[in-house]
Amino acid sequence: MAVKKEYWQIVGFAVAIAIIAYFLAHGCSKKASAATVAGVRGAADATFDVVIAGGRVMDPESGLDAIRNVGIRSGKIAEISESALNGKTTFDVKGLVVAPGFIDLHEHGQDPRNYEFQAHDGVTTSLELEVGIDDVQKWYGEREGKSLINFGVSIGHIPVRMAVMHDPGSWIPTGDAAHREATAEEIKQMIALMDRGFRAGALAEGMGINYTSAASHEEIVEMFRVAAKYHASVHVHMRYSGVKEPTTGLAALEEVVAAGAETGAAVHVVHITSMGLRLTPDLIAMVEGAHRNGLDVTTENYPYTAGSTALESAVFDPGWQEAQGITYKDLQWAATGERLTAETFEKYRKQGGIVVIHSIPEDAVRIAIADPNIMVASDGMRLTGPKIHPRGQATFSRVLGHYVREERVLDLMTALRKMTLLPAQRLQKRAPAFANKGRIHVGADADITVFDAARVIDKATFEEPLEYSEGIQFVLVNGVAVLKDGQLVKGMLPGKPARAAVVN
Repeated sequence: MAVKKEYWQIVGFAVAIAIIAYFLAHGCSKKASAATVAGVRGAADATFDVVIAGGRVMDPESGLDAIRNVGIRSGKIAEISESALNGKTTFDVKGLVVAPGFIDLHEHGQDPRNYEFQAHDGVTTSLELEVGIDDVQKWYGEREGKSLINFGVSIGHIPVRMAVMHDPGSWIPTGDAAHREATAEEIKQMIALMDRGFRAGALAEGMGINYTSAASHEEIVEMFRVAAKYHASVHVHMRYSGVKEPTTGLAALEEVVAAGAETGAAVHVVHITSMGLRLTPDLIAMVEGAHRNGLDVTTENYPYTAGSTALESAVFDPGWQEAQGITYKDLQWAATGERLTAETFEKYRKQGGIVVIHSIPEDAVRIAIADPNIMVASDGMRLTGPKIHPRGQATFSRVLGHYVREERVLDLMTALRKMTLLPAQRLQKRAPAFANKGRIHVGADADITVFDAARVIDKATFEEPLEYSEGIQFVLVNGVAVLKDGQLVKGMLPGKPARAAVVN
């Protein structure tokens, strides 16, 4: 009997252990399970580096839109919970939206002052992917450990062509690289430099055929071929803009879609509205059709009725008025804000500098902003004058404030998807690190933007472009706050290189 009694005691003990194990693993319900796991995890590591508490967390990938607490550890999102979390630092963000940090695919101003404006606009990753650079290794090295936000660059056909052809231009070509067809040997040299850039970790290939208008179709296809070799997207300012046949934006789009189809390279068309103008709906339809038929073609736009570029560039070679349907008075000199005349046009074109180009119909802007598959990108400029285009300072807050809240052109989650998830997905094939950006989930980079949806708005205008956006309250880059209560945090430089793998 003693043995039998001992046997049943052992069995009972084993059953009890099994029941406890079951409830620890599964819980009575999902809620109980979450509480149990949170309790076990909390006992093991009670404190996060940062907690973002009580905000409306919106994740475009999963569709999460709910009040949550976000725990951050070692620059990563470590916990998303309905329960309270303990943090060394806690930001109470009740009533605010907690979103993935905005990714700007198209920002020329890659310097500390521009980064400050971008942080105020919610940007956590700033990328120069249209013009790009010819020395990728040097470019990244100059910014390592010195950046407020994350940074990245393309290997650019424009600067590579300028280097090979010894063009005198400082940023955009003004000599042979703009106006002369390349020889076979020069194309060979370009291919070698493009290859070097990709091996140094360039995120993409930059291209601006409008600025290198003498480049042959053969040359363009060869450059696409290099991008395809490295599974990179080509971020292209197309050969033509405007509505005059046969040099319309639609004809230009046909060229790059065909180059992508031939080579297998992914195509990303920059600022589609300034390329298409009143034909923008036709360009969007072609992008959609290409994608529907299996081609990897995407595009972007900014929320303004004006573009901007260098007056000395090939964009303003003879015929520009007819092609774009504008004239001198539609050009605004960034140094002073004055509208140009025939006389000042010639004067400033010789001098060189930036103009704002008032040419894009509002209807085109609204159509592109409303489209759920067209990314938001600023095309921000270097701060070269007091009347520079406001897009680099205020693009994202303008979409959120003006087009989402005031005009109701699109809903908030769609807008966030266009600013975060879509840009990350565009780049993650070439640079897998982007699979952890543009999302809010456990394991993602803690690049987070917190804003007041009822108050966020652009303050930069064409008259006063150097104004910070309002309503962006907190910005975290790799888990470090660079904007707190709407103010820059001094001395913080947590930005890291956004880069593809380096191949030795």
